[in-house]
Amino acid sequence: MSVTGLGWFGIFRLGLVQTSLGAVVVLTTSTINRIMVVELVLPAIVPGLLVGLHHAVQMSRPHFGYGSDVGGRTTAWIIGGMAVLALGGFAAAAGTIWAAEDRFAGLALCTAGFFAIGLGASAAGTSLLVTLAKHVVPERKAAAATIVWIMMILGFAVTAGVAGQFLDPFSPQRLLLVSGTVSCLALLVTVLALFRLEPEAPAQSYERYPNKAGAADFRRSLGEVWREPHARRFTIFVFASMLAYSGQDLILEPYAGTVFGLTPGQSTQMAGVQHGGVLVGMVLVALVSLLRSLASIAELRRWSVAGCLLSAVALTTIALGGQYPDVWPLHLNVFLLGVFNGAFVIAAIALMMTMADQGSARREGLRMGLWGAAQAMSFAIGGFLGTVAVDLSRLLISDVPSAYGVVFLAEGALFIFAALVGLRITSGQKASEDIRGPSFGQVAMVEMLDAR
Repeated sequence: MSVTGLGWFGIFRLGLVQTSLGAVVVLTTSTINRIMVVELVLPAIVPGLLVGLHHAVQMSRPHFGYGSDVGGRTTAWIIGGMAVLALGGFAAAAGTIWAAEDRFAGLALCTAGFFAIGLGASAAGTSLLVTLAKHVVPERKAAAATIVWIMMILGFAVTAGVAGQFLDPFSPQRLLLVSGTVSCLALLVTVLALFRLEPEAPAQSYERYPNKAGAADFRRSLGEVWREPHARRFTIFVFASMLAYSGQDLILEPYAGTVFGLTPGQSTQMAGVQHGGVLVGMVLVALVSLLRSLASIAELRRWSVAGCLLSAVALTTIALGGQYPDVWPLHLNVFLLGVFNGAFVIAAIALMMTMADQGSARREGLRMGLWGAAQAMSFAIGGFLGTVAVDLSRLLISDVPSAYGVVFLAEGALFIFAALVGLRITSGQKASEDIRGPSFGQVAMVEMLDAR
């Protein structure tokens, strides 16, 4: 399929879809999370498990990517996914209110809602990336990824701010009204943004999958993609790098408070500094990609690997800084960590979009789904593993700064491992290795994805 179909305005319209997606998600992962813990006095593990479920369900991304490959079109998958996402967000809000009167029934509805959120985000998010991969010229992909992701973050920020104004003074009716309004607006914006946006699919797209409805054909197709050396290595790279990236989320602020003596407000401000650095790193890569026309896999790979290595350096210095809390420039260190994280994330997404059509058959959706599932899995377990690692480390090491430092160093080592894997990523057309049959572990992975 031609990749000349989307200009900057088309990319912006897809960004509006990502903004809508972020608007629904932020209400469930932050606002509803807070209401469950504070107003309903539920254990924090309850919303934690629900958010984990929303990530775990996204292992279904390969199925949705395969579906967009089969039909050759992505618009219906995006709109359908957004509809399920919007319904799930409203169900989660309704379940939270219901849980105040009937814990079991309310939490059951919340569980169904978060399950729907995971499915909807998988269908809409995967298909949106497939659209970008198919219809954006290579030299614009890093900039396109930056625009879309910044607009998603904008959706987080604007929704949190505006919804917060309408939720006070809090009441169940206000929560339902705000959630329903956000869900309806998100779906409406998505439909309008996608109207006549996607170029027509070529007729031969159906011919690639004569048994397009069969689970066996999905399993066979996924197995073929997994046996592609470049696709397999990139899956491992995405999982390892995103695991290191997400592992720091839940321990950095406690580290700042425990070791550096920051107050809750100060540690929250520090988190804002880190997010600001992430945006700077994303924009930096986008601008360089436009000025230097970074379009090749080799160039994007270098940026991804460099971002991983520099993130490892930043984590190492944060670990060492705990030994000198009175003089260490923690905020600057955290800002640089954000910059390096942002650079590697946007370069990796651009690389993902560039590599989606690499291989013996054009299976952009299936490849994007596989890589999206790897990312979802890493986010589902990354924060949890980080907190468990800190607890274990503090049991074994009496010195608190050293206990945290060991965990940060381990995350840095994971970034280095990801960089080493990234160095071996090549173009699908240029990969010279023999494509052997899948190992037992590979078959198990394929079976697990198909079962979901």
